[in-house]
Amino acid sequence: MLDVVLSFAVILVVFLLLPLVIGQTEHKVMAHMQSRLGPMYAGRFHGWAQLIADGVKFAQKEDVIPAAADRRIFMIAPGVALVPYLVVLIVIPFDRDRVAVDLDLGLFFVLAVLGIGVLGAIMAGWASANKYSVLGGMRAAAQLMSYELPLVLAASSVAMAAGTLSLPAIVESWQWWWLPWQAIGGVVFFTAGLAELRRPPFDMPVAESEIIMGPMTEYTGMRFALFMLSEYVGIVVLSFLTTVLFLGGWHGPLLPGWLWTLAKVFLLAFVVIWLRVSFPRLREDQLQKLAWVGLVPLALLQLALTGVVKVLI
Repeated sequence: MLDVVLSFAVILVVFLLLPLVIGQTEHKVMAHMQSRLGPMYAGRFHGWAQLIADGVKFAQKEDVIPAAADRRIFMIAPGVALVPYLVVLIVIPFDRDRVAVDLDLGLFFVLAVLGIGVLGAIMAGWASANKYSVLGGMRAAAQLMSYELPLVLAASSVAMAAGTLSLPAIVESWQWWWLPWQAIGGVVFFTAGLAELRRPPFDMPVAESEIIMGPMTEYTGMRFALFMLSEYVGIVVLSFLTTVLFLGGWHGPLLPGWLWTLAKVFLLAFVVIWLRVSFPRLREDQLQKLAWVGLVPLALLQLALTGVVKVLI
């Protein structure tokens, strides 16, 4: 019982702390890479209080619900976008023998629950009674349908290689030569995950220059903050999953296993931020073409390569 309580405590701390750390890191990385002066002033020394300032700003904003909105759906949509990521963290291993729930079908469970999180944006867009929000929700639905397939195919390749759907068992089966063997699948999985999170350059549902903030246009205050928090929690979850499936999780020399896991997660989170700073937003047709013409064939190629190697060995 004590181990279970400690595991859930660790998960809660990760859920509450790491997204805030990544959000603060994004402020600083973007400030340096794009010469943004604003995030470097709050609190004077290197803008250390920027995250606190953002929190106070959201807490002070008025909570507005449009008169024509579907109030019930409008109010629960931020929770639908956020809670699935907490549920996913329950089955992700941080270290050997350090996972809250080791499910035999852990990978299947993760992929199923992640799809629910995207529904929050669709619900928000439909419930807002705003044409820009509806357009953003439709774009979010289109991205979900397009990028779910390469995401699942790439994850299936790792499950085939390990011969199991249990996430801790997949990490235990991992060998260093899986890095080149599963490299294509890793790139496909990470890219498709970014698209499902609607992170730049895949942020067509929230394209400010076209549809204001898409599904979040009518949201204010803490409900808007919950959508922002769900985005950063999604970065944490995607980085953890990529680490566990393709980078060996806790495997590494000298350092403790949990420290290796966190190091890989923060490296991938930095890549997410770097991609946001460096690449322009894709058009909607380019977004769909990348999924169906680019990622799906690559994921199928990875599956075929995995099958051939498994037969040979």
